[in-house]
Amino acid sequence: MFDFHSILKDNLYGVLATDDKGKPKTRIIQYLFSIGDKVYFGTTNNKPTYQQLSNNPYVSFCSHKSDYSGFLTIDGKVNFVNDLSLKERAMEDYPDIKAIYKSPNNPIFEIFFIDIETVKTFDFKNGERIYQLS
Repeated sequence: MFDFHSILKDNLYGVLATDDKGKPKTRIIQYLFSIGDKVYFGTTNNKPTYQQLSNNPYVSFCSHKSDYSGFLTIDGKVNFVNDLSLKERAMEDYPDIKAIYKSPNNPIFEIFFIDIETVKTFDFKNGERIYQLS
């Protein structure tokens, strides 16, 4: 199996694309961690992002190496989870998140994962490669 985890750990920020009433919408978002074929992120339930993900959970996330020599795209379905241990992990791993939300019990702090269907990589040496996970 392709190890996309290490690529994401080295490149925490990427672009998440959602559907906003039939039109694409992108924003920069931070990768938190991954467990198996699930890639975790956080947001708040008072942002348009949360509403977009609730209305249409199919997304695409794209990240790249700092020198733009390689790219990674993850496509799949978002699932929100109300798991305090995951929120605690996010706060332990990223002190800035803890500074913002203060507690894993913060009612606006949401954790979600992308249940990966496809991972694509691209670099100029190897071109595009596609890995089906589901």
